[in-house]
Amino acid sequence: MPAEHGAFVDTALRADARWAPRAAAMAYAAAGIPVFPVASDGKRPLTKHGFRDASTRLRQVEEWWSLMPSSNVGVPTGVASGVVVVDIDVHGPVTGYPAFERAQRAGLVDGWEVLVRSPSGGMHAYFPADSAGGHRSWQAARAGIDFRGDGGYIIVPPSRRSIHGNPAAYIVEKVNPGATALLDSERLRDFLDPRPVMPSGAFTSAADRTVDVGRLAGWVARRPKGERNHGLFWAACKMAEHDIAGTDALDALTGAGIHAGLSEREILTTVRSAYRTVHGASMSASAESPTTAPFDRPPPAASQSRVLR
Repeated sequence: MPAEHGAFVDTALRADARWAPRAAAMAYAAAGIPVFPVASDGKRPLTKHGFRDASTRLRQVEEWWSLMPSSNVGVPTGVASGVVVVDIDVHGPVTGYPAFERAQRAGLVDGWEVLVRSPSGGMHAYFPADSAGGHRSWQAARAGIDFRGDGGYIIVPPSRRSIHGNPAAYIVEKVNPGATALLDSERLRDFLDPRPVMPSGAFTSAADRTVDVGRLAGWVARRPKGERNHGLFWAACKMAEHDIAGTDALDALTGAGIHAGLSEREILTTVRSAYRTVHGASMSASAESPTTAPFDRPPPAASQSRVLR
């Protein structure tokens, strides 16, 4: 007997690449899935409070996409939408597929509802959310995998992004024909990235702690030769995706990179490259003082420059 799927999966299956963003947003909202607009050139929310502004009110959704019709569709994960997501990352040479396969062999990621291929070549594995909540988002830097639960969000089909100048969509890859099940997210996290003992010297940041900046920096500090540049790039991508300011990323990652054996200039170059990869924008920097250089993102393109309130 085929598995029964929730409203999110049923809507995602219908929302193919021929749909306009507005039509998809309205369909999700009509199915009871809260949505909010996201910049079409990245992962930046376009409302004042980000995913916390997500709504199922059709009039509100219509207003948002009337103002910015090319905006991608964002959905808060966790109890709000009824889905949580294991995000298998691909950032250059860093990939989460081997770790996900290990978790599959260990029986820790059975029961997903649908797999969605992301424009970067990664994969989003959707699971039903626990109605009791309490499954917070996290990052397993060592494994190249994120978990998007309560306090997180995901970009959903048929949204599109430009990767290295090539447009690509979020596409439903496979639907689970068998039984679905709740995910034990904490057990998965401990399997992928056992909680480390932080190295001596605290890494601090004024950035949003939900990104676990200190944990990412501590992980970078422990990368051996041959892994440290890739690890630094991946950690910086994570910070960029969560809109951590470039200066805060450098504050956290410079000490970590030096601890791993990188030079200040290598660190600056790698972090700037990560932010360009995620946001598609150049960063200003001073050649004389790489660790204190301004690292601010320029305004987004005119078509996506207005932050909705």
